[in-house]
Amino acid sequence: MTDPSTASPFPPMAPPPRPVQPGLYLVSTPIGNLRDITLRALDVLKAADLILAEDTRVTGKLLSAYGLKARLERCDDHASERAAGGAVERVREGQVVALVSDAGTPMVSDPGFVVARAMIAAGLPVHPVPGPSSLLAALAVAGLPADRVLFAGFLPAKSGQRRTALEALKPIRATLVFFESGPRLAGSLADMAAVLGPRPAAVARELTKLYEECVRGDLVQLAAKPQLDGPRGELVVVIGPGEMEQASEADADAALVDALKRAGPADAASEVSKALDLPRKILYRRALALQGKDPA
Repeated sequence: MTDPSTASPFPPMAPPPRPVQPGLYLVSTPIGNLRDITLRALDVLKAADLILAEDTRVTGKLLSAYGLKARLERCDDHASERAAGGAVERVREGQVVALVSDAGTPMVSDPGFVVARAMIAAGLPVHPVPGPSSLLAALAVAGLPADRVLFAGFLPAKSGQRRTALEALKPIRATLVFFESGPRLAGSLADMAAVLGPRPAAVARELTKLYEECVRGDLVQLAAKPQLDGPRGELVVVIGPGEMEQASEADADAALVDALKRAGPADAASEVSKALDLPRKILYRRALALQGKDPA
């Protein structure tokens, strides 16, 4: 058995780092487990002339864990405009600027959009440094379809507005992903169950941390679970797509009339068949009839 004290560091060999060219780098940082940082992220943070951080104290701890030192400036919702101007000037001077949020991938419901937009408008390079993301981590462990996904961020805090937002999302045939805070989770789950019904869902919390948990069930079941009544921290709620409702003849005719404006009967029937999950052959005959042609 190998003595841990004499074991060589892992990885024993790694691809050599590439020079970090001037530009803005959007650096993904760990969402809990500090070992989830990527080698490239460390290369960029080491080379950065300036790191824009959502909270300099949080980023300072990350840098300290890896023995890195860098100039840190705050870049939260209140400081984005100021940070953007300074970052553009630095990159124009040939410097490297890194932008990080407290955890995960920058700009996914986190500050930084203003900085990236200013850099793009100035025609300067912007580079992603991919890595941890609570959205993708939760989607991976939820056990729900991930071929078509809509990320809806945070829902409104008030129940009435939240239900209105959910009603707008109800017809979308995709897995829905939301961020939510612990104190608001129970109310959100109750509204989700009321509007969306018993769709399969999962609530992921403390991802990559010691008490990592993914609670699965339908929305009605999850709304009634005591363990989800005010848990600590921020969470990710993943909801599977609802069942496709059968389209009516009127719906099919309306869709065909619209499709026939830009395509022939065969292509129009194919388009509507995919959109409404109806038999193409029947739709083709109906398209001919709508054009006054004999479908026989």
